[in-house]
Amino acid sequence: MGTMFRSEKMVLCQIFIQSEIAYDTVSQLGEAECVQFRDLHHDVNAFQRKFVTEVRRCEEMERKINSIEDIIKYSNRSIPYDENLSPTTHRAPEIKDIWNLETNLEKYELDIRKLNENKKKLKSTYNRLTEKRQVLEMIHNFFSEVGLVNLNSRQISLQDFEQNFSALNLIVGVIEPQRRYSFERMLWRITHSKAYVKSDGLQFYLKDQITGQLLLRNVFVIIFFQGQELRSRVLKICQGFHAEIYKYPKTFDLRLKMLKNLLNAEKDLKTTIIETEVQLSLAINSILGSLSIWKTGIKKSKAIFEALNKFSINVSRNCLVAECWLPLIDLLKVQKALNDGRSDESAVEPLLTIIDTNDIPPTFYRTSVFTEGFQNLIDAYGVASYGEANPALYTIITFPFLFAVMFGDLGHGLILFVCGIWLCFWEKTLEKKSWGEIWKIFFGGRYIILLMGLFSIYTGFVYNEVFSKSINLFNSSWIIDFNSSTVQSNPKLQLNPKNPSKGTYPIGVDPIWMLAENKIIFLNTYKMKMSIIFGVIHMFFGVCMSVVNFRDFKKPANILLEFLPKIIFLGLLFGYLVFMMFFKWIQYSAKADNQADSAGCAPSILVMFINMMLFKSSKPLKGCNEFMFNGQKEVQNVFISIGIVCIPWMLLGKPLYIKFKRRQSNIINSTEEEIPADESRLLIEPFPDRELDVEDIQDNKPLSEIFIYQAIHTIEYVLSTISHTASYLRLWALSLAHAQLAEVLWKRVLSLALKSDTSLGFIMIYLIFGAWAMFTLVILVMMEGLSAFLHTLRLHWVEFMSKFYSGEGYLFKPFSFKSILKTED
Repeated sequence: MGTMFRSEKMVLCQIFIQSEIAYDTVSQLGEAECVQFRDLHHDVNAFQRKFVTEVRRCEEMERKINSIEDIIKYSNRSIPYDENLSPTTHRAPEIKDIWNLETNLEKYELDIRKLNENKKKLKSTYNRLTEKRQVLEMIHNFFSEVGLVNLNSRQISLQDFEQNFSALNLIVGVIEPQRRYSFERMLWRITHSKAYVKSDGLQFYLKDQITGQLLLRNVFVIIFFQGQELRSRVLKICQGFHAEIYKYPKTFDLRLKMLKNLLNAEKDLKTTIIETEVQLSLAINSILGSLSIWKTGIKKSKAIFEALNKFSINVSRNCLVAECWLPLIDLLKVQKALNDGRSDESAVEPLLTIIDTNDIPPTFYRTSVFTEGFQNLIDAYGVASYGEANPALYTIITFPFLFAVMFGDLGHGLILFVCGIWLCFWEKTLEKKSWGEIWKIFFGGRYIILLMGLFSIYTGFVYNEVFSKSINLFNSSWIIDFNSSTVQSNPKLQLNPKNPSKGTYPIGVDPIWMLAENKIIFLNTYKMKMSIIFGVIHMFFGVCMSVVNFRDFKKPANILLEFLPKIIFLGLLFGYLVFMMFFKWIQYSAKADNQADSAGCAPSILVMFINMMLFKSSKPLKGCNEFMFNGQKEVQNVFISIGIVCIPWMLLGKPLYIKFKRRQSNIINSTEEEIPADESRLLIEPFPDRELDVEDIQDNKPLSEIFIYQAIHTIEYVLSTISHTASYLRLWALSLAHAQLAEVLWKRVLSLALKSDTSLGFIMIYLIFGAWAMFTLVILVMMEGLSAFLHTLRLHWVEFMSKFYSGEGYLFKPFSFKSILKTED
């Protein structure tokens, strides 16, 4: 957790590796996951680098692996997944092994591909033979039935029927059913109704041996008595509609002979297909268990060669030179990885040296499965500058809490909490599921959902709201000083605050408020003031966090010139506003003996704050005081005056300080010219070196730009202090909206079933409860939850983080086989 407060200390190192052990050394560094290589050839085309040939060979092997996997999936075989297979269980293969695998893989891929293509061709031929056989059988049965009808009616003899049938000019084929009617209309128009088309009742289903689907086929017979010209027209129409034409013998004996030959051909072809599938299955089984290992090894080898392409070549020493960022704490771990990568034949050990640089290092936080989701929320806005305080550490608590202030309902929070428990408890099983990008987002934020549900349960308990209803745990603290008949007969009865009570309700809102007609007015005031209080505290904390950055960047002057005027300005205006809220709650009471301290004389905080800003006054009610305490007007005038002074303090303080510092630097430089070299060295050495950060770069700009930048920064802070305070009112607005939606669903949906007194009431309860539960999950939990999540995200990104966070850094992305394989998968 300590590393989340600020980025780990990063150092830039230079590594000298002998060429013959470079592959093995980088492989060890990929397992260590500690170094981020810098590209020393950023101006060189990717196709002109030293190891581009090796990268291409690895990509070709990946293509072959994917081709084999496609054939396996096409064959309805599943590729076994080894749960023990991970980036650490199987290291990158040796360089000689990867090239041996390339040769073997080419042979495997060629054999399997040829067998698969032969199987496809055989099945396609089998489909055509089966279709032709079924067409001939159907047409043979059709003409046989026609002949029998004519013979039975003694209209024609068997010999005459055969002779007439042989003289027919006919075409037999198959067409898709959806094209049948268009096909027949086209034939009728082209032949001028001189051709007879028969297709009704001539349909059959054909099982496609390739896809396994049942395909509907429509058989047609075209009979005409014209010459060859009309036949050629009809054939062109058949070709245009993608109809399959088959030759049809015109004698009974020839038809039977052809059908017999087709049946024998189908039988032989079926046997050949089975033998081909057996050979293909054997070829697949021989490599099926090794595919995952090969695929992982190829990806690792490809990543190693891509990393080697970032290295520079030292020809004189016959070695490769790499530059990399790494955490200072992992220096020994990297040195061990370098030593492990050295082979026995290599006499020269890899050399690791730390080099000085003015480049800004990458930002690196060590996160766990719990903190990773919160860190991703911050990184989505912008990666923290190196050395800058990390807001994610505090967001772990503030984010779910502010969400819960808007989403506060014990029942809805319990639903979120149960979902979070399910995602976290079975995370190892659910991590392997691939249910789309939205699922990955929800699963990545599982611990955020868990805490949001837990905090929502707490705030719902404080609001005393469970699906818009209240819980009477400690009995109401109000005492009703009326008899039963008065309470039941007077709907406008009011409880007098002056009456004796049992004391303050132990925790949260008294449940009797849920029965009051002025419930909305009470909760409106309560939640609005609570939102302002939380907002001002949150902004105060953000401004105070800037002190941490100034101290770490060794800029104590900024504490005086930036932090102090900002905190005074915020405290004297909006801190004072929060103070007046608490003072009003304490000062005024319904039981006060003095009229000026009674609840009716309590002034409006908003009106008082506006009068304070405009130096105005309002006439109080008779018997009341304009101010809460003596001397309040003078105190407010002093606060406003000091706040106005803070504006030029923020505007001119830092630019004038930089101008003074530059003048002092010029005086020192002019003095050094008159001092001998040895003495000037003594004057320079005591000043400690410090890493360059973003503010150093801004301070080195021309003075005019610094004044403009500071003016923009000051105007933005002054205006945003007002707008950001108002922005926290979204806590109040969304909380009221959520409570009212829950109440509407209860009264307008579920109450319809609860009020039923008929014998079928239990059926109504069953049906209406289902509708109420669906609306609750979809509208109140999912839609309202997403809305509250986005508003909470905005409060952190804009209102909180803008007080101290620049977010101009870049992430540390170590060379890691684990992350590379996860990204590609």
